[in-house]
Parts: sequence; C-alpha cells; structure tokens
Amino acid sequence: MESGVRKEDKPPSSSFNLQQLPSSVKPGPLRKIIMVASIAAGVQFGWALQLSLLTPYVQLLGIPHTWAAFIWLCGPISGMLVQPVVGYHSDRCTSRFGRRRPFIAAGAAFVTIAVFLIGYAADIGHLSGDSLTKTAKPRAIAVFVVGFWILDVANNMLQGPCRAFLADLSGTNQKKTRTSNAFFSFFMAVGNVLGYAAGSYTHLYKLFPFSRTKACDVYCANLKSCFFISIALLLTLTILALSYVREKPWSPDGRPGEGGDEEEEEEAIGEAKESVPMPFFGEIFAALKNLQRPMWILLMVTCLNWVAWFPFLLFDTDWMGREVYGGDSSGNADQLKMYDRGVHAGALGLMLNSVVLGVTSLGVEPLARGVGGVKRLWGIVNFVLAICLAMTILITKLAQSNRRYTTVNAGTHLLPPPPGIKAGALALFAVMGIPQAITYSIPFALASIFSNTSGAGQGLSLGVLNLSIVIPQMVVSVASGPWDALFGGGNPPAFVVGAVAAAVSGILAFTMLPSPPPDIPSNKMAVTAAFH
Repeated sequence: MESGVRKEDKPPSSSFNLQQLPSSVKPGPLRKIIMVASIAAGVQFGWALQLSLLTPYVQLLGIPHTWAAFIWLCGPISGMLVQPVVGYHSDRCTSRFGRRRPFIAAGAAFVTIAVFLIGYAADIGHLSGDSLTKTAKPRAIAVFVVGFWILDVANNMLQGPCRAFLADLSGTNQKKTRTSNAFFSFFMAVGNVLGYAAGSYTHLYKLFPFSRTKACDVYCANLKSCFFISIALLLTLTILALSYVREKPWSPDGRPGEGGDEEEEEEAIGEAKESVPMPFFGEIFAALKNLQRPMWILLMVTCLNWVAWFPFLLFDTDWMGREVYGGDSSGNADQLKMYDRGVHAGALGLMLNSVVLGVTSLGVEPLARGVGGVKRLWGIVNFVLAICLAMTILITKLAQSNRRYTTVNAGTHLLPPPPGIKAGALALFAVMGIPQAITYSIPFALASIFSNTSGAGQGLSLGVLNLSIVIPQMVVSVASGPWDALFGGGNPPAFVVGAVAAAVSGILAFTMLPSPPPDIPSNKMAVTAAFH
C-alpha cells in the first residue's frame, strides 16, 4: 500500500470499525445537532418523574417500603442488556430511514405505551377486581410493573441511539463533538428541572380533571397528569427532530456522510467488506478479558461511586416524606398527608439539584484545571458526596428531635419540620448536584481516554463502563430494603453505606487511578452520559 503500512500490521477489525468515518467527513450543521440533543429533555423529564414520584406511588399501590426497591431492578437489567444491544444493531441498521432514527422512533412509541400503563395502573386494577378498601392492590401492581419495565427498556432504546446520532452528526470535528455533548447535557438538565417542577406542584391534576377517579386519588391523578405532559413533550421533540434531521441509509459496503479523500474511503470500504464482525456478547467478553489495569481501576472507582449514589437516588423523596417530615405512606390520613408534602418538597429539592447539576456541568474542565486534574476533582467530589450522605443522618436526627404537633378539635396533628431543617435538607439536595455533574462526565471521559491505548473501540469501552454502573444498582436495589429493615426500617442505614462507599471511592481515585495523558484531544473530554 502507498502509505507504507502493511495490511497485516493494522489492528484487527471489530464491530466498532463500522462506526469509523473518513477523517474529512463533513459534520452536520449546529441546528441539527441541537434538534437531536433536545430529545434528551423529553427522556429526562420522564426519568425525573420516576426518581421523584414513583417510589412513593408503588407504596400507595400496596408494595411495602422494604421491597419497593425490587421494582427498580428493571433499570439496571435493561441498561445492561438493551442499551448495548440496541446500539450494536443500530450500527448495522440498513433501513431506508437511517441507522438511528428507527430505534429512536420505536423507543418514543414504547415510552408512550408504558406511561399510559403506569398512569392507569390503579384504574385497570380496579376494573380487573382490586378492592378499594384493601391496602394491597395486586392487579394494579402487576400492570404497574409491566409498564415500568417497558418504560425502562424504551428509555434505553432512546438514549443510546440519540448519543450515537449526535456522534454521526458531529463527524470527526472535535469542536462539534464538544458542542453536541454540551447541548445533550444542557437538555438533560432542562428535562430534570421541568420534571421535578411538575412533581413538586400538587395541583397539576386540575389541568386534567378526568385523571381523578374512584381508584385514583389526588396523588395518583397528579402523577398521571405529569406523565401526560411527559408524553406530549417527548413525542413533540422526537417528531420535530426526526422530521427535520435526516439520515442517509447505511450499507455494509458504504458509509453515511459526505466528502473525504477518495483513496481513504475506498480503503475503509474494503476493510468493512473484509472484516467479520464478532457477535455482540463476544465483543463484551473479549473486552473484559483484555482490559488494561487503568480501566480495571476506573471500573472499581466507578462501581463504588454508584454504590454511594443509588440509595439516595432511589429513596431521596421518600427520605423527605418519611424521615424529614415524619409522614408514613401506609399510615393514617394525617401521616399520609405529611408524607405527601415531604415527597413534593423532595421533588423541589431535586429541581434545585438539577439547576446546580446543569451549571456545574458547564464548568467541569475549568474546575479540573483549578484542582490539578480530573482524577483529583473526582476524588474531591467523592468526599463531598460522602459528607452529604452523612449529613442526611444529622438532618434525620434533628427532624425527629424537633417534631412538632398541634391540637385541633381535641385531635393531635403532625406539623411540618421547622423552616431551618427543611432549608438544610433542600440545601443538601442542591449541593449534591456538584458531585453528580462530575459523576456524569469524568468517568466516561476517562474510559474514552484509556481505551485509546488498549485499542478498544469507544462504544465498547463505554459499554463495559456501563456494567460498573448497572451491577451496583442491582445490588443496591435488592439489598437496600432488607438492610434498612434490619435497623428498624427507614432510609438512613442505606445512606450510611453510601457514605462509606463514596469515601473509599474518593481514596482510590486519589491513590490508584492513573492520570490521563497531559495532552488530551479535546473531543475526549466531551463525553457525557446519563445512568439508567
């Protein structure tokens, strides 16, 4: 070959060769990147509603707090299987509509179906024979679980192809790559703020009077109304983006995109023809077998980091309703009312968290330069996370010792916590947006950097990193309920474990995690992603 490089000296082909484009492929215009990135707002709106409202909702359907976490197993399972499989097949999709657009459209359609099942679970259960006088509603729970699993699968169908579509539109232009990821993160923050704001507003159901029924009380009707808005937002953004931004059909002997050196394109096409892709799970097992030491350390630090995060992400609003406000989702009317107020206060806290998350995400690189590198920044914020999780214990004890009651008509009624305690809890939510922004960016950027020296594809390395996120989520989902029950119920015991895990993760980040090379290509630090 004229380049002087023998064919046998090149790295072996893999399935991820399909994602490589000639170096001179022209990126898409910025307006198209913004349109596709905006879909993240619709996805994250629904995800924010899940985090803020669904754990209390399943308890209202009759699932005990101890076992509510099992419902959340669908998230990590679908994230471990669906997202990489969909991404793998979207690379090879030869539809005339493009590679990514069919999967994005299908994901949006399944989200719509799932949201209707979740919102109408109580009504369907009642029509199927559930008694309104009994706490447990088995038929409603069954409908809810089916809808919830479909929702998580659909969200994973959306997220992977959306990020891949942005990469396709960015081509090999490093500035466009940074910009597309920045817009994706921005719209994630927008979706979070909208979702948590909707969850914190207690009278949203009045916009949809039909949502309140015999089987669906005010809280249920409000959740249903939130999901109606979520569907409208997601479908609107998806239809606009997919209608405006077109893809060229892909085939194994041709690449999407325009321009490029003719000789380079012919060589790339020849390699695509000659390569025999390894099956998807073969790629994953091969990647795990050949991982370099830096990647293993990164997986370990990431795993501990998410062991710390998941107890709070799963039970943050429940903590506000139960420990801070002193309510009980299965108690009397007074306790239930106070629990509901606490959940909505928690949703407000999550909205504040999202604002801080969005602002901090824009300043990750300046912060890293200020503290001496990304590994130091990650280590510092892990200690911040540990302190915040430990502070939940202090706030819980203060709320319990300052519990207030009032007497009305010879009856004793529970009052909300003092303003100072409520303000402290909301401030805690906001501060945790800082370590969350780092968690959503630095691990993925380091995985991208470390994969360069190992020869692994970017998509494959990020897929392997995803395993270190979903596996701890599965462990926490299964163990947190029984673990809390050992100490009398409630959420603080799981938060203590999270604080310890965050501290250990910070220590490992400082002492064992390798620093990335000083001269980093700019597009490598722009990788951001949302967990599921």
